[in-house]
Amino acid sequence: MSSTRLSGVGVSSGRASGPVVRVAEAPGEPPSTPPPADPAAEAARVRPAARAVADALTARAAAVSGDARSVLETTAAMATDPALLSQAETLVTGSSLPAPRAVWQAAEGFITALTAAGGYMAERARDVADVRDRVIAELLGTAAPGVPALSTPSVLVARDLAPADTAGLDPELVLALVTEEGGPTSHTAILARSLGIPAVVAVRGVLASDADALAVDGDTGEVTASDGTVLAAGTGPAISWNGVGVLKDGHRVKVLANVGSPADAKAAAAAGAEGVGLFRTEFCYLSATEEPSESEQRAAYAAVLAPFAGKPVVVRTLDAGADKPLAFLEPEAEPNPALGVRGLRVAFDRPELIDRQLAAIAAAAVDTGAEVSVMAPMVATAEEAAWFVARARAAGIARAGVMIEIPAAALAAREILAEVDFVSLGTNDLAQYLFAADRQLGAVAALNDPWQPALLRLIGLVGEAATATGTPLGVCGEAAADPLLATVLTGLGATSLSMNPSALTAVGARLATSSLDVCQLAARGALAAATPAAARTAARAPH
Repeated sequence: MSSTRLSGVGVSSGRASGPVVRVAEAPGEPPSTPPPADPAAEAARVRPAARAVADALTARAAAVSGDARSVLETTAAMATDPALLSQAETLVTGSSLPAPRAVWQAAEGFITALTAAGGYMAERARDVADVRDRVIAELLGTAAPGVPALSTPSVLVARDLAPADTAGLDPELVLALVTEEGGPTSHTAILARSLGIPAVVAVRGVLASDADALAVDGDTGEVTASDGTVLAAGTGPAISWNGVGVLKDGHRVKVLANVGSPADAKAAAAAGAEGVGLFRTEFCYLSATEEPSESEQRAAYAAVLAPFAGKPVVVRTLDAGADKPLAFLEPEAEPNPALGVRGLRVAFDRPELIDRQLAAIAAAAVDTGAEVSVMAPMVATAEEAAWFVARARAAGIARAGVMIEIPAAALAAREILAEVDFVSLGTNDLAQYLFAADRQLGAVAALNDPWQPALLRLIGLVGEAATATGTPLGVCGEAAADPLLATVLTGLGATSLSMNPSALTAVGARLATSSLDVCQLAARGALAAATPAAARTAARAPH
């Protein structure tokens, strides 16, 4: 390492250096033998271990606030999930498995289902794995995996970081974050930006290095050995935002939140979101063995809409299919499910499925008073867009749009815009399809960097079409959570930006210091760049 330079994907700006502290990894898959001498007594160990983990996480939550507290409280609740614990106990008593192995196998079922669901739900699989590892460590009497107590400023190095690892990190002690896995949309990236901690992810080979100190550049993604000198990025003055997305010249850009559950919605409202730019409805279907009834959907959606009465909420219809299997859909096997029947395509053969969902959404809007719009995922053509809008209108929903997350849709933007009331750029999937690079795979994370010039140019095409037609253009991918990139997206024509609630203040504050002409200059510079690093540099120049 001392004579080489490693590189990854810079996901949180800033430079820092200092001594390395390695994050303890999980104990790994426990053995299934020997069988317990007393299965009943062995099963009785599961719940106390889970309670101990939950209590420790709850105690940590009490010491922090905001998004960090919400993350820790959610993880604590997962640790005592009745379904998980009951299944683990059954595996002990019914299959004579040791308690650690039973917890592992019970959690694997949940992890598999979440991973298969894809997108936002797949990200929750990491949370379940973290809870599993903590409970197993408690049962084994070993140290809990994760970030150790820090006494001096340090650079944290890890394979990846779970939400509970990153929540509550002290920016005074954590100089920078470096992970071997992860990507631009990972929780590590989101929280690092919100805390102002430089971070680089997908740094292949960093775990094998023996460097005692590292210098980290969150802008270029470079990680190099250092002499141990402590250099903090500097947090600067506290960031504040008045809760209104507006540039200093008065140009309006709504700052919205992405949510996927009632808890998410409450957290977003508490964080000051002006509304919701992406309400993922998959939570209502994930564990269902049959399609939820219209009344069940109505109640579930109303619980999410309630905190935003009188405010705009964009609801995305079911984004499922062969790569996000749901039991009641009974999808046929496909050789390449990511390119198969998913998103809106599921509804073409089952229009009654989306009709019932749209009816439930319309009813929930009436119940709560939220200003609801709907949008369809995985739309490729203007014909598909028109089909969806007609069904939304028939359900009594006045405002309907589509996601632009397939390159073909971006290239056909003018035709699509003629059929809809708005569009929303899903930059995570758009990048994935544009570069043929799985966004969950660390080995190709650099291609999913939202600063890739090719991606920005494709977004620019949509922005030109939206500006010419006066059609609202939202961005609901994780690109919107980067304050500097938010100004570029605004310069490209975005009229609203939707993100994880933890990023709202930083993005809102950054927009308030920019004007539209500066944003447009930053956008032109980024579009002309040849690399993501050059695009970042060019975007900073006008500010």
